[in-house]
Amino acid sequence: MLVKLRVALAAKPPVLYVVVVLLLPCLTLGAGAIVPIPPLKPVDSITAEKIRLGRSLFEERLLSRDNSVSCSSCHDLSGAGVDHKPRSIGINGAVGDINAPTVFNATFNFRQFWNGRAKTLEAQIDGPVQNPKEMGSSWNEVVRKLKAIQTYQDRFRKIYPDGVTPENVKDAIATFERQLVTPDSRFDEFLSGKSALDELAKKGYENFKSFGCISCHQGVNVGGNMYQTMGVMGNYFKDRGTPITEADLGRFAVTKREADKYVFRVPSLRNVELTAPYFHDGSASTLEDAVRVMAKYQLGRQISDREIDSVVAFLKTLTGKAPAVLENSRTTAGAKAQ
Repeated sequence: MLVKLRVALAAKPPVLYVVVVLLLPCLTLGAGAIVPIPPLKPVDSITAEKIRLGRSLFEERLLSRDNSVSCSSCHDLSGAGVDHKPRSIGINGAVGDINAPTVFNATFNFRQFWNGRAKTLEAQIDGPVQNPKEMGSSWNEVVRKLKAIQTYQDRFRKIYPDGVTPENVKDAIATFERQLVTPDSRFDEFLSGKSALDELAKKGYENFKSFGCISCHQGVNVGGNMYQTMGVMGNYFKDRGTPITEADLGRFAVTKREADKYVFRVPSLRNVELTAPYFHDGSASTLEDAVRVMAKYQLGRQISDREIDSVVAFLKTLTGKAPAVLENSRTTAGAKAQ
């Protein structure tokens, strides 16, 4: 298919060739169907203990230098895994560099962070703990604080023979995060043949496919499985009207390759109606705004308000049930630092 595409392009204007080449990552790396979230597998007793410990640590402010910020500060478990701020607030009121992505369904992402710099959930945890604008701490300090609390010592020893270590803290938190999946959305039920979409949402799904949204937003997470340039069909950053920041550079900050400037991991659209504001810069405050911007800068389309409404209706069918792990009794976040 790609050979035929390139042959056909040889006779076309250069601009068209550039546009299609920019779209090739979506056409080749992950284009396909949306699939339902699979059910979680049962866990053994040790894993269940690890999940409970991971939740405690996720909500533990001792992970930050001044004991004021936890993972849940920016990834609110009662708020679809986000804090609903354009940029999160860290220790000492520091404003972060980028919009916090949801932690819900993050287990399905092929890379973590907007620029994809972490390959695993465990590796991702290093970032906020040591970022001076987030938790501003170090692993030595985190381990010292946790070891000063006998309850944590006992809980770690019950699961890990070597007790409290950076690796074990990350393992416990990541194990908990892998439970933060939101199954059984209306669209999942539709895909499984258990229910139908209303007419507006059905039209929105048709538009989502015909406009080309599905070329980058598909798979189990309706995104999260590839990279794409922000502004394929227009200069998003110029039109935004604010200075370009390091966070705007996307993958370039990781690879230092010119081709990776403004390239980001495509975000998941699951629960998207609950995770405003949108984009890495938090610049779109509503789903309608986000759809309009995506149509213009990613697809080169000016779409009508009715078409936008239909796509938004479809996107709202991607809201799933709350993670089952959150229906259990809440854990305590731990004691004060000693």
